[in-house]
Amino acid sequence: MPDVIERLGHSLIQHGPDSDRIYLMKLAPADAPAIVERIERLAETRDYGKLFCKVPAPWREPFVQAGYQEETRIPNFYAGRIDVAFLSRFRKPERATMPAEQKTAVDNVLELALARRRDAESRPTAETRRLLEDDTPALADLYRLVFPSYPFPIFDADYLRHTMATHIRYYGAFDGDRLVAAASAETDPEGRNAEMTDFATSPEHRKKGLAVALLLAMESDMKDTGFLTLYTIARAVSAGMNITFARCGYTFSGTLVNNTQISGGIESMNVWYKNLTTPP
Repeated sequence: MPDVIERLGHSLIQHGPDSDRIYLMKLAPADAPAIVERIERLAETRDYGKLFCKVPAPWREPFVQAGYQEETRIPNFYAGRIDVAFLSRFRKPERATMPAEQKTAVDNVLELALARRRDAESRPTAETRRLLEDDTPALADLYRLVFPSYPFPIFDADYLRHTMATHIRYYGAFDGDRLVAAASAETDPEGRNAEMTDFATSPEHRKKGLAVALLLAMESDMKDTGFLTLYTIARAVSAGMNITFARCGYTFSGTLVNNTQISGGIESMNVWYKNLTTPP
C-alpha cells in the first residue's frame, strides 16, 4: 500500500513505511513554525528515517534551527518570485549518504545529462494529447507494466480519475489507439508552478524520444495556461529521464539523497527546473 497523503494542520504531507519518510508537500503558513515539532512527533512515533520538507524560502529558518539542511532550492518558484527550499533532516545515519558505487553511478548519469544540455539533434514527433477520464484504465495498466512499485497510487484508476479532476493533468503518446507512453503535470495554480512527473514508456517503445515529446507538449500547455516555473524530481540513476530534462533546457538544481521509494527501493533523486518567464 502506498504511503498516505493527509493533512497535518492545514498543511499537506505524505508519510509511510514505503519511503520511510515524512514529506511536507505543501506548507500552510498558518502552521509555521509549530509544524516543525508536529512533524518531529510523528516521525518519532513511526521511526521514520528522513524528514523531507518543500518550504517557501522565507519560512526555512525554523527548520534549519531544528537541524534540517538545505539539499537544494528552485529560484522564483512561487508565483515567479519566491524561492522554494528543499530541506531535509536525516533521523537514520544510513539515509544521509550514498554508497560509493551508487554515488559514482549518480555522478556519471549527471555528467552524461549535462553533456546533452540543449542537444541540437532533432526533436521527436509523436501523437500526443491530454488524457481524459476514459483513458484512466489504460493509464493504470501502463504504470503497472513499467513500475514494480511507486510512491503514489498511480496503479489505481480511481486515484487517476480523482487527481485528474482536481490538480493533475495527464498526457499520453499513442501507437494507433494504444497508449504507449505517459506523463503528468501536477499543478499548483496558486503558486503558478507544476511538477513534470510520472513518466512511463512501454518497453517496446523506448528510445524513440517519447518522453521528450510528452515533456514538450506539457510545457507548451503549462505556458499557455499561465504557469511560470516547471520542475521535476527525477531518479538520479535514470540516464534517460535526466537527459530528457537536460535536452529540453532545464537547469540542474541538486540531488535529494536517499529520498524516494520507487521501483522496489529507496533512491536518490535529482531536481531540475525551468523558469518559463518573469511575471509582470
